[in-house]
Amino acid sequence: MRLHRRWMLAIAVATVCRTGIAQANGFRSSDVGSPDTPSVQAVAHMSDLMRQRSGGRLFIGSLGASDQDSESFTVAQVRTGTLDMARVSVSALHGTVPATVIPTLPFLFASTEHRRRSLQGPVGEELLAALTAVDLVGLCFYDAGPRSIYTPARAVRTPADMKGLKIRIQTSSAITEIMQALGAQPIPIPFAQVRPRLAAGTVDAAENNLISYLTSRHYEVAKVYSVTEHVASPAVVIFSRQAWNRLPKEDQAIIRQAARDSVAHHRKVFDEQEAAARATLTAAGIQFVTDVDKAAFAKVLAPLYPRLVTDPRHRALIERIQAGE
Repeated sequence: MRLHRRWMLAIAVATVCRTGIAQANGFRSSDVGSPDTPSVQAVAHMSDLMRQRSGGRLFIGSLGASDQDSESFTVAQVRTGTLDMARVSVSALHGTVPATVIPTLPFLFASTEHRRRSLQGPVGEELLAALTAVDLVGLCFYDAGPRSIYTPARAVRTPADMKGLKIRIQTSSAITEIMQALGAQPIPIPFAQVRPRLAAGTVDAAENNLISYLTSRHYEVAKVYSVTEHVASPAVVIFSRQAWNRLPKEDQAIIRQAARDSVAHHRKVFDEQEAAARATLTAAGIQFVTDVDKAAFAKVLAPLYPRLVTDPRHRALIERIQAGE
């Protein structure tokens, strides 16, 4: 009987090891977004699909980032296996995966449709595959929409209006170079600190999409939103390669397909919330500056392409995107 119990215990331990960290509390995940943001809702939808397709075995638990955590720190946690997965801005990967700079290049995509088609197509798959080199598994991209600049009082219509502007940015060498090329002073700080820093005047501006501008309540302290749409850096769902390799192939397939299927849900929620955000912000008296000289911005930033992307293979991906792929 004692031997039988030991044998059963050994099977149980082996089963846990085989399935990795999919335990009672689910996969440990992180997202800086609030529960009502499109990306968080999309990951929740992904979790629902995983649970349905695995008979309840696989799902995503919740673990929010602290106010002091940057997304770069979150990426490091996923790489080491401290976290199982996360949803982060692709800019958080610029320092470790050079190819991820590509979708952040200024004015790269011709339209929302072009951007989404590219990120969910062969180009997107190649970018996700590049993450394996740094112990990550790339599951899918979420279109985060174009980012624009907002300030307490200063309108931005031309590159000249950026001169000397202390602007909060995500931690990214590429974004840093973009802002420096425009004459601004980029300041990388965690997302949770942006609102108090804007209110205190220790930063002059920030940049984000309309939804984040609303849900973060940044509009309460920065009421001028200049529609520069200078970059459209997507979000990406990443998984720890350590945790991934402990999963059986069938579970990997369930997770990967659930991630892909969550993209359509994200787009639906994002588009609905973007339209609602625009209406809410307009009603709140936000000044939308729409007469932005985007051609002037694009001209100033065009020389950054060869500086930010030096690998010939990556430049070939840019050419494919510019060709409409």
